[in-house]
Amino acid sequence: MLTWIIYDISKNRTRSRVAKACKDKGLYRVQKSAFLGNLNKNQIDELRIMCDEIIDAEVDSVYIFPMCDDDFRKVKLLGQAFDKELVSDEIKALFL
Repeated sequence: MLTWIIYDISKNRTRSRVAKACKDKGLYRVQKSAFLGNLNKNQIDELRIMCDEIIDAEVDSVYIFPMCDDDFRKVKLLGQAFDKELVSDEIKALFL
């Protein structure tokens, strides 16, 4: 299932650890604080637990948005949607 991970994290070290967790799950960075990729339910749960252990819940936020393909096709993008060098051809094709 296509899954967006979007976060707002105050400390650089914490932010780097969450980004690494997203990359380790095979997600692609589409903006500085946004990742996208295919995850199954177990992978989503694992990532949620990892992020929960990393962040300070008093000041940080991590949003996990699973999306079905039909809903993803309805997404509207304006301007520079993502860093084309950081995402796979599979993700690029979804935006075309």
